[in-house]
Amino acid sequence: MTDAEKPFVPVTPVDASTVLLVRDSDEGIEVFMVVRHSKADFAGGALVFPGGKVDPVDGDPKLEGRRGMKGTLPARLMALRVAAIRETFEEASVLLARERGTADLIGPDRQAALVEKYRIPVYEGDITLTEMVDAENLELACDALVPFAHWITPERVPKRFDTHFFLAPAPHKVDALHDGTESVGSVWITPKTAIADAEAGHRSVMFPTRMNLNVLDESPTVADALTATAAKEVVTVMPKAEKVEGGRIMHIPVEAGYGDSKFFVDYDGSMPAR
Repeated sequence: MTDAEKPFVPVTPVDASTVLLVRDSDEGIEVFMVVRHSKADFAGGALVFPGGKVDPVDGDPKLEGRRGMKGTLPARLMALRVAAIRETFEEASVLLARERGTADLIGPDRQAALVEKYRIPVYEGDITLTEMVDAENLELACDALVPFAHWITPERVPKRFDTHFFLAPAPHKVDALHDGTESVGSVWITPKTAIADAEAGHRSVMFPTRMNLNVLDESPTVADALTATAAKEVVTVMPKAEKVEGGRIMHIPVEAGYGDSKFFVDYDGSMPAR
């Protein structure tokens, strides 16, 4: 049997988490985004939300009682939330956590101290998130993450991710900063501006990112976004591409709430102005 005759078997997608970290501003809701390193093996040079693959340590049973969740979730879904918090800490220098037994997210001074002491060791694997949480008597704010979207890379793509997007309010007066390794730039930006920059060719924004920016742009404030997100059903999206002249038509479920089921994407992955 030749390679051409063999049945196609899609690559199994890797679990990943992404966070839309949001805050209010005079211009409206802003989201923190990072610019991926141009040589990154995925989304090189693109403007993206912080996030990454789920690691085995994200499912550490020793975190039981330190995840800040009332009730229980299946182990995989809980690991996705822990991964979202870990990646936000590593990539954006923001830790979504509380002092154990308190209600508020930790503030700027405590955040800065934790970033200085732990961000690089956690990123490099010298210490686990569990060890940091135990040493500092913290509780991860998994309950602050609101499921926003769920996208799976198309079957024909050789590098695939099963990505869960979460919406989370930024801790009060805490700024964010890119890591300088996987990401080489960062910005707090309104969804409208990010979309306009992409349409003008000033930034590279991938199709799923653009779609989720469109949805976030419907909410003028963080409170509005959290309310709208909590009220909606998250529908899984695995785009199907149809080749056409000049690019592709991306087909997605209309039930996913992106306003349509078909979107044109240029060969370079960009979307023309609507």
